[in-house]
Amino acid sequence: LQLKTGDLDPRLFSRLRHLQKLDLSDNLLDKFPSSLTLPDLRVLNCNNNKLEDVTALKQFPLLEELTYENNVYLTLNDDYKVMFLLQNLRLLNGKDITKLANHVRCVNSRKLTSKVTAHWKKFFSDQLPEKYTAEQVKSIKKKFLKSVQTNVVYGPSSLSEFTRWRVKMIAEEFLAHSLGLELNSDTEPEEKTDENEEESTESPREAAEDVAQVVHVYDPLVTVTPSKRKRNHSKSSPGNKRSKTQANTEEEAAEDVSAEPLHFLQCHSKGNSREDFKTQLWSCVFEPVLDSGARKDPIVSSSRTVATCGGESVCLIDCETGTVLKKYKVATEEFFSVAWTTLTMVISDSRKKAHNILAAAGRRGIVKLIHVAADFCYGEIKAHKKPIATVCFSPTQETHLFTASYDKRIALWDIGIPDCDYNFKASQLLVLETASIPLRIALVPTCPEQYLLAGCEDGCFAWNIKLDKGQKSRPFEAIFQFPGQESMTTSHRVDGLAFLNDDVVASPFLSSHISKSSKPGCIYLWSWSKSFDAKGKGCQRTMSAVILAELEWSTTDMSYLTLSTCPAKEYVFCGDEKGSVWMYNLSNYTTAWGSPKGKRSERRISPTQILKWPELRVNGEQPPEILVNNVVADPAFTYLVVLTSVNITAIWKKS
Repeated sequence: LQLKTGDLDPRLFSRLRHLQKLDLSDNLLDKFPSSLTLPDLRVLNCNNNKLEDVTALKQFPLLEELTYENNVYLTLNDDYKVMFLLQNLRLLNGKDITKLANHVRCVNSRKLTSKVTAHWKKFFSDQLPEKYTAEQVKSIKKKFLKSVQTNVVYGPSSLSEFTRWRVKMIAEEFLAHSLGLELNSDTEPEEKTDENEEESTESPREAAEDVAQVVHVYDPLVTVTPSKRKRNHSKSSPGNKRSKTQANTEEEAAEDVSAEPLHFLQCHSKGNSREDFKTQLWSCVFEPVLDSGARKDPIVSSSRTVATCGGESVCLIDCETGTVLKKYKVATEEFFSVAWTTLTMVISDSRKKAHNILAAAGRRGIVKLIHVAADFCYGEIKAHKKPIATVCFSPTQETHLFTASYDKRIALWDIGIPDCDYNFKASQLLVLETASIPLRIALVPTCPEQYLLAGCEDGCFAWNIKLDKGQKSRPFEAIFQFPGQESMTTSHRVDGLAFLNDDVVASPFLSSHISKSSKPGCIYLWSWSKSFDAKGKGCQRTMSAVILAELEWSTTDMSYLTLSTCPAKEYVFCGDEKGSVWMYNLSNYTTAWGSPKGKRSERRISPTQILKWPELRVNGEQPPEILVNNVVADPAFTYLVVLTSVNITAIWKKS
């Protein structure tokens, strides 16, 4: 009937005192009025609407059966909310939830109440004087509610929004009843956040049942090698399944980042086969936290959900629990790259809401666009006729996507913003011509709308990508010459590319860029601003890369072992051919490099630490030779995700 929320007139519905069954499916409802007053309602069908919130359903206390499938903005968090709010609910979306609901109402509530009470006693109980004013009460309430929602954690990250909702409710009840503080009369309205958009609509356990095999650590030999120190294996018994890395010397203990192997997952298997140790895993990227703009969520600072790709599938993994939250498959595809963007979409009544969109691409040259919260691949872009090596979104233009292909072209696309029916229009804005296959791309942080860097099979190139220039197809503007290249006739593969410094804010640090060179055992650090002559005229100019330092690295001659950075912590990460992760903390060097008279570091910089691959047993046997294809840290450097050549995703946690 195309009914909207305003069409549900409380004056009419309040007269239906004995109504037991109500079908509102296939309409345009975005919420329920809070005063429908249906005291005897037992069955409610809200399928195929646009509901965004379920808390108003608490006005139907006798509700036993509820369905709201195909409401794309409702998530697992909303399922848990209705299970808590509706004490008589037995069936939710056709499933018997009696046992789970009892757990939510009793066990979950008991655990959270205990944590909230302990948090008050430990941090706040002595802050309230014996005689207090209304202002003091208001102040301590505000501080306590923010602190308790930030620090009380329970259950998987897929339920973090529900947990914060319950923690706030429990904390307010605690203040009101245990301490006799009635605080709800003049509180500030709760700011709604979008954190609940990121997770699956089925339980994490169900989502992971047939997609992930956990590969257990057997007698882990996890070693950390600080710079210039002999390797030293940590001592651990076969029964110890997790082993914290050990610092080798007290002298360098301050530099060490103690990390422990948390999970080893086999979740990209072809046909879900447990025997698949051949599928290569290529790319991973952490999901951005929503509300990162002016309304930044004060509770969540960094995501623990990571998207990984390899073989025929893309997975979303909760790094803390090791749960595979979602899995997306295309039987004829081999995915090479994934990237996130946050689109501001119109949902209803011209209101806008931020949603995370995942782009995935690979061998078929097609970009898949996935609305993760809705479990829906809403479109695809046939970007290239040959495989796509890598993709990345512009940090300043949310709809601008770069795709780098084996057809020796880098294309810039405007993917558009889907409407409420997921109609969208994609258009090609630019084509950058390359002399060889582009392997890695990166936008220059200080001018992401003007310059793009690409590491290619025969060197590192830069393009002017400013859209006010009329030329749609462009040759490269500069090629960078590295040490060891006597002339540009000697090819120099650059298969790793990442910015160490984030120049979003003006600072004394220059925008230094890192590339893994073809020279064995070396990673070059060089300066973009000192190397690139923006005032020069003409295209295809040769420029010498101004080297700031060399990082000591593995002597392997293996290609395509991608490096990455954690700009906020000034770390560089790179894997090797033995399953190890080389970590470099460069915070002591960047200031000197960034100064106008900054000089090159004379000596090679050794790794701060090397995380050694633990000894694993899979079905009683060790996996074959393990190459680390990629290693990525979350922005806060809490988790380190390692992708391998043997279909194993390793997750380390900084302790």
